[in-house]
Amino acid sequence: MSCFPSKTFFLSPLRFSLSLSLSLSLSLSLSLSQSFCQYYGRRDGGACFPDYQRKPPLRGQESNYLGDEKIEEISRKHKHNCYCAQEVLSGLRQPVAVVHCGDGSQRLFVLEREGVVRILTPDLEVLKEPFLDIHKLVQSSLKGGDERGLLSLAFHPNYKKNGKLYVSYTTNQERWAIGPHDHILRVVEYTVSRKTPNQVDTRTVRVLMEVAELHRKNLGGQLLFGPDGLLHIILGDGMITLDDMEEMDGLSDFTGSVLRVDVDTDSCASSYTIPRDNPYFNSTNQPPEIFAHGLHDPGRCAVDRLQSDNGSLVILCTDASGKNSSAGRILEIAKGKDYEHESSVYDLQASGGAVPVGGFIYRGCQSRRLYGSFVFGDTSGYVSHLLKSSQWQERPLCLGPAGSCGSTLVGHILGFGEDELGEVYILASSKSMAQSHSGKLYKLVDPKRPQVPKECQRPLEPPELLMTACSRHCKNGHCTPTGKCCCSHGWEGPFCRIAKCEPACRHGGVCMEPDTCLCKSGYSGAQCETAERGMPSDQEKDGILDHIIDMTSYLLDLTSYIV
Repeated sequence: MSCFPSKTFFLSPLRFSLSLSLSLSLSLSLSLSQSFCQYYGRRDGGACFPDYQRKPPLRGQESNYLGDEKIEEISRKHKHNCYCAQEVLSGLRQPVAVVHCGDGSQRLFVLEREGVVRILTPDLEVLKEPFLDIHKLVQSSLKGGDERGLLSLAFHPNYKKNGKLYVSYTTNQERWAIGPHDHILRVVEYTVSRKTPNQVDTRTVRVLMEVAELHRKNLGGQLLFGPDGLLHIILGDGMITLDDMEEMDGLSDFTGSVLRVDVDTDSCASSYTIPRDNPYFNSTNQPPEIFAHGLHDPGRCAVDRLQSDNGSLVILCTDASGKNSSAGRILEIAKGKDYEHESSVYDLQASGGAVPVGGFIYRGCQSRRLYGSFVFGDTSGYVSHLLKSSQWQERPLCLGPAGSCGSTLVGHILGFGEDELGEVYILASSKSMAQSHSGKLYKLVDPKRPQVPKECQRPLEPPELLMTACSRHCKNGHCTPTGKCCCSHGWEGPFCRIAKCEPACRHGGVCMEPDTCLCKSGYSGAQCETAERGMPSDQEKDGILDHIIDMTSYLLDLTSYIV
């Protein structure tokens, strides 16, 4: 209150209230600006943002300020503080998500529902060869309201070193053909190719979990990593009823839940472990993977890049208010909560049957006005954002027309995306059919700021080949995210270089391939167990063969020692 003269305290209660409110408002605004500048501000302590100065504004090439004449021009074009949906890419086939891998390359990975992931380079070029193509495994549909297909992609926090990524999709393979289900929601792990950083090696697949589902709506399936390095798997209720649960005979335990698992395990037998602080870690009634439950139709969840003051995670999800409900809600996911009974942080009004679509908590640099807001929308094309002061408040997000922005958002919103710098993208399509190439990618831009302000720029790091010891030497197995080489059947040794024969080769035979022995002269059989003496004319040939086997055995032992 030092900014007000002392006599302010002797004014009328009304004037005092207004003064106090103004003071608190200025203080909060200054605090937000300072924290934002500390995160993105210039090292020299100069200008940080057009409406927040720590020093006199700089002009010229190094300045982040727009000239007065430019500000006036922008104000005339964008009258109501609108934002722009800048078209970045078109011709997509039913896009569902956009993610980045966090390796500094600033590539964007665009997911298409039929089972293809494409790379968009920082130069806005789409690479011809897809990053991942599993359309032969993915079960999708062209019917409106059918949510089956490629659902989500999440890169491991240490992707730059271990090359691990996690994918969820729906499928229906023969081994699940028996039983009361319509399809399987599968979560798998892949590793990027050792030959190119722009393609996945599909031979490295490992299944984390599979969930049998009866219906084709309210699937969820999103994957995300929190700052704690744990993988969260968000599942919808699948429109499961109590009668359905009895038919499923326990296979629906995960539906309507947020699962949390630790994929950083050295175990070769299991693809994940259960965090000890999961709420049902020691439970005999609930699966230990469950972190929270009671969700219905989660549109998308977002984890805040910045942890709260007490170190806890902030995860916001859009969701339906109930089964078959057209109204929506926004939930803040917390450990052990049952959202059948927990209140939401914000309730969304029904808007003609449009389904809410979750977005991201904006932590980008281009727009200061959006900083800390949860940007979301619904399938009708409506875009909004929540801002938290003492409580969350919704503010519609105005998008400018094509005349002033160069492009405008058209069609149904299918999803949101985020790049490495924290900027938000919107996926939309004017048609619902998956075979149409009407999908577009838009970038949310504040027209009152430069496209890429000086303090927002980050150097590009070219994508690198996978060069860990495990990826280079583990030839007959797979690498865990922590770098341990787990051998395939029939191989052993530190990097799975030694073939294993069971029973072992006898009479000096060498195991060359799993369960395949190379026998010395005079012996035969699967384990060289049968003695057979050759003709005298064959003795010289047999002696050479014995030398070859002895040398092979020596080289195998030497290779194992060197590795």
